[in-house]
Amino acid sequence: VQLQASGGGLVQAGGSLRLSCAASTKIFDINAMGWHRQAPGKERELVASISSGLNIRYPDSVKGRFTISRGDAKNPVYLQMNSLKPGDTAVYYCNVQLITTVDYWGKGTQVTVSS
Repeated sequence: VQLQASGGGLVQAGGSLRLSCAASTKIFDINAMGWHRQAPGKERELVASISSGLNIRYPDSVKGRFTISRGDAKNPVYLQMNSLKPGDTAVYYCNVQLITTVDYWGKGTQVTVSS
């Protein structure tokens, strides 16, 4: 299974983007999904996660601005990003973990927020 994140782009501070995660084949038996980001020179960080029990978590840095949601077997997860800040600039990756603990990572999408 291959994942591809999309929906990134260049946006002004205060703007919004909606990221999508497309799978090459339908994915079933999902345990958890997440969105991560990595800025130049920084470690990859989790920005949103959702479990099969709909337990959702965000770090304080994006809480109240980002919303993760479940999709379907072919497009399993989305990320709505509002009130974007220059500090949100990074490559964003989607992640899907199955109940077997198999982990899939998608190719990232660049998000650039200008001031």
